[in-house]
Amino acid sequence: MTLPQLVSIAPLLKILTEQGKAAATADEIAAAIKLIFGNELSVVQCSSLLSILRITNRDREPLVLARCGRGMREAAAQVDRKALHHIVLTRGRKEGSYRGGFCDIVGTGGDGWSTFNVSTTASILASSLLLLSKHGNRASSSTSGSADLLQAIRPKAPVIEAVTSHALPTVYESSNYAFLFAPTFHPGMKHVAAIRKELGFRTIFNLLGPLANPIEGCIEARIVGVFQEELGPVFAEALRLSGARKTLVVCGEEQLDEISCAGKTKCWRLVERPNPAFRGPRNEEDEDFTTSDEEGEPRTLVDIQQLTLEPSDFGLKEHALSEVSPGKLPADNAEMLMSLLRNELPRHHPVLEFVLLNTAALFAMAGVCDSDASDMGHGDSGEVIRETGPGGLRWKEGVRRARWAVESGQALASLERYIEASHAATSR
Repeated sequence: MTLPQLVSIAPLLKILTEQGKAAATADEIAAAIKLIFGNELSVVQCSSLLSILRITNRDREPLVLARCGRGMREAAAQVDRKALHHIVLTRGRKEGSYRGGFCDIVGTGGDGWSTFNVSTTASILASSLLLLSKHGNRASSSTSGSADLLQAIRPKAPVIEAVTSHALPTVYESSNYAFLFAPTFHPGMKHVAAIRKELGFRTIFNLLGPLANPIEGCIEARIVGVFQEELGPVFAEALRLSGARKTLVVCGEEQLDEISCAGKTKCWRLVERPNPAFRGPRNEEDEDFTTSDEEGEPRTLVDIQQLTLEPSDFGLKEHALSEVSPGKLPADNAEMLMSLLRNELPRHHPVLEFVLLNTAALFAMAGVCDSDASDMGHGDSGEVIRETGPGGLRWKEGVRRARWAVESGQALASLERYIEASHAATSR
């Protein structure tokens, strides 16, 4: 095997250390980061780059994060976008202002709370009505990452490694849900794994996960959790620069990378408004749906709105974080997940309500709660809750729909379809 030829970034490192914080551009930094994925940087220069970015706080700049996220996606295993667009057209269930596109709910991790796997469970509930593209990995700082949880499901766990870039469109032919396992879609990350471990501190790669979904550009709506409040506006702007539209960046006041069940959550919402300079078709069905950067003027412009949410906005009670499974192992969390999906938990169980409010937020952001009619299927009363809360969204209607996903069995059925589709992918 021929080893890749190393590229020296010594001039960039010198600029970053000697010529002031703003001397190197975001594109220059991103180009250096992208070399890592091809194993084209020496260990010394790679560790130096990550360390300098952290020390100078360049890895907390929105444009740097946006450009490095784009570079990481470009180096990832590529997915057939036309096939995904066909999935949206044929399987996406339009309702309210939801256009049937893919959605994600993800956090940076690193908040230190080791709570139950809320975002992964919420993504499963949400797939009862939305197309879900859950991007995740094994645990790095907690005891149970999203991949760990899924692989601990019994009696039959999904084969998460089988859902590759080539298999993904086929998985969506029979499932609303797919888990995009980061090592499968970002194989170049293996070149920096040992360096990150030896450095022992958070680097830019601890922040890039939510910006590196392999089907970015096909994501219609998302929730992104951050572990520090100061990262909220940074991520909101980085996502805006990346072309995101329906997005809610959240940080619980406990510095939790979820919408907190224990109190207030600071939120930064990306809000679309019409772009008067747009000259393309006015009907969205006349062109491919995308949220990525395109040539020419975009259909909409995006503003960032700050708001605060708390459980009462969802019609739910507060629960201390100590009540939501701190420190549990994957097998314990998987058992809780299956009990929740089988509707075996009490109606006001802390973990259930923690999951409901995060699922509700994704439903509200996607736009399904905007509909004044409801015909979700068996068990749906059709009684839409029209009351709005912070940001003018129907958070309580989101909870009603999330409860239906559990009580109707549709969330469990969605998970089972994904498990079967992942096993089928192993034989292709």
